[in-house]
Amino acid sequence: MGDVLAGFHAAWEFESDSVLIRFERGIRTPRLFQALGERRIPLDAIAAVTLTPGKRGTVVLRAVPRPGADPLMEAAAGQLKEAYDPYRLVLPAERETLAEYYADELRAMLPPEDQGPAERYLVQPPEAPMQFKAYDGKASFDGKSVAFRWFWTGASSAKWKAGDQAFAVSDLCGVEWRSSEVFEGHLRLIRREAAVPQPAQPDQDPAAVVFGLGYGPVHESLPFAAAVLAAVRSGGPSALPEGSSSVPAAGTTPGPRRDPADIADRIRHLGELHGAGLVTDEEYSAKKAELLAEL
Repeated sequence: MGDVLAGFHAAWEFESDSVLIRFERGIRTPRLFQALGERRIPLDAIAAVTLTPGKRGTVVLRAVPRPGADPLMEAAAGQLKEAYDPYRLVLPAERETLAEYYADELRAMLPPEDQGPAERYLVQPPEAPMQFKAYDGKASFDGKSVAFRWFWTGASSAKWKAGDQAFAVSDLCGVEWRSSEVFEGHLRLIRREAAVPQPAQPDQDPAAVVFGLGYGPVHESLPFAAAVLAAVRSGGPSALPEGSSSVPAAGTTPGPRRDPADIADRIRHLGELHGAGLVTDEEYSAKKAELLAEL
């Protein structure tokens, strides 16, 4: 088709085999859309097309994603608010006739029958490397491994005992994302080792980071979760942009030494945990020696 239909916050460009969605970067555009930039949705990834009345004199054109086709929507697991749905195009009501035309044209291009859930991801995930700050730590993903570095001001004693974490994509089998806009949001990595049960509470799980007010916002943590999930499901690391840096996995050569002031803060917090009886003498000595070795 090659035509463009512009609405609020986005414009859809209709092509022979896909729909290219370009999101605006205006101040009123949801930050998730700004973070996504643009997304190419293959026609095979669309199950249906709807056109419904919207709020305040608008109509809504929506491409219904096929189950299993988009890692972003799979990671979201139905938790996105309507306004954050990247498959919705909101237009003024006076453009309903035009929107109906494009809806009919798009429907005619879709496969003639329901294809069921996709066997693999058809929509490209966000690209690594990426990172974000959660309440209790900083999460980083380089396409090969996920690293969690704990904040002494927010991490639980269980996470401090475990130490900073790094998980190779090959050691994971899934991702659990809970929106920061609901109570106790978090990002949890699901490990393959059945012999290592994961704590029920994310704040006690070294394979999870928890969110809070201003920490782990949707526009940062959801694309991160989608990128990790796509790498896990592909059976290997996701593509890394040329020149990008990587986060070392467990057992690899460590990177540059950390800031001495940061190490001092960590040792101070470790001493507070020891004084409160939350870590044993042996755990305190071992962790302190580990931190000092990073100087």
